[in-house]
Amino acid sequence: MQWMFLPLKRYADFEGRSRRLEYWMFQLGQWILFIAMALVIGAVDAAGDPLERGGISDLLTIPLVIVWLALLIPNLAVTVRRLHDQDKSGWWILLNLIPLGGLVLLVFMFLDGTPGENQFGPSPKEEVTAQTFE
Repeated sequence: MQWMFLPLKRYADFEGRSRRLEYWMFQLGQWILFIAMALVIGAVDAAGDPLERGGISDLLTIPLVIVWLALLIPNLAVTVRRLHDQDKSGWWILLNLIPLGGLVLLVFMFLDGTPGENQFGPSPKEEVTAQTFE
């Protein structure tokens, strides 16, 4: 559970490295949150009058957008740190702007980081292992 909230603790920290576990647990947490919010909106919308416009379900989309905006910066930060773990510049995140570039970035998120220290700092796996045995 701590891995889901670690990117929120490092909210706008674009330096250093992040493990795959940190990245994917944060993504899982976001998906669970957004699906739960969408289910609530859908249930409220289904219970209302189908001909009525501008009902309560429209008001419930406002918190959904606010949460999405609040999680945008930590999402970008953890993605950049994940790229740093593979010894790539954070500017690789701009692949999302070209067609099929997001698929390439997705593959990068699945790849393991460089072992040992790289130009962006020490390996986050080695830091966790050192803390565990102290």
